[in-house]
Amino acid sequence: MGFIGKIVGALFGMASAKTFPPPCVMGDESIMSKKAHGTSAVPVQQNLRWNCNGRRADQICNFNRHYAEPSGYWEQTTFLKEAGAAAGGPSEPIKFYDSNTGKLLFEAPKGRSFEEFVKESRAHGWPSFRDNEVNWDYVRVLPNGETISVDGTHLGHNLPDGKGSRYCINLVSVAGNPVEDAGASQEL
Repeated sequence: MGFIGKIVGALFGMASAKTFPPPCVMGDESIMSKKAHGTSAVPVQQNLRWNCNGRRADQICNFNRHYAEPSGYWEQTTFLKEAGAAAGGPSEPIKFYDSNTGKLLFEAPKGRSFEEFVKESRAHGWPSFRDNEVNWDYVRVLPNGETISVDGTHLGHNLPDGKGSRYCINLVSVAGNPVEDAGASQEL
């Protein structure tokens, strides 16, 4: 859109949609259209990892577009203990799976230490991922920053800072079990 187009768009409320820089993959509202279970075809898996609350996960993942688990909730789960925080963190990146479908969405830390990942996550209140930790095959960002899975799971929001895109993600949204282990999802 040229300069004149931007002015006309701003005057008449038709400004171009916001985009985020690559490697971010933008999505559109159709991904979050009503499906069999809220914005997803299926409810969250039973037995989510890190002792995450299934009812809270289902509400945030499938019946929510703007809200989040409480700030710091992820620290009240068994995530830090199971990830090996006491021993200095894992030797390999932790895999985070969609709580509905079991698809791999994030792997962290990459390009930073586990301690740096935890420090940044604590500073913001939610697990915080960077572009190189996102599996862009299954994650999309809407123009308003809402971060979602390609299957309609609400994950969190992209809140860029001086280092680039920062994806603040609800742990309950990425506490699923891998697809091969997920089995059939069941109602809560």
